[in-house]
Amino acid sequence: MTGKSTTTKIFKSGNSAAVRLPASFGAVPGTVVEVREVQGQWIVEAVPETPRKIDLTGIYGSCPGIEPIGNRTFEERPSERAERERVELLARNG
Repeated sequence: MTGKSTTTKIFKSGNSAAVRLPASFGAVPGTVVEVREVQGQWIVEAVPETPRKIDLTGIYGSCPGIEPIGNRTFEERPSERAERERVELLARNG
């Protein structure tokens, strides 16, 4: 086993047993961890953080004066226009 090692004492916190991690371990308060027992060893690992998604459905209409975006049309690019005209010309001339 590699990494840091230290000795600490289990203490009671409410109705649970708890362990303090030394500051030198770099544990950030509030980090969610997974604790499991494997062959008599207790393993504590940080749970990878899942990206949070923002749900904006509840705020629709809550900003007065802001109108929804309507049909947006864009000018055709010259390269797109040339390709469209080429295809039309081929279709007409067979």
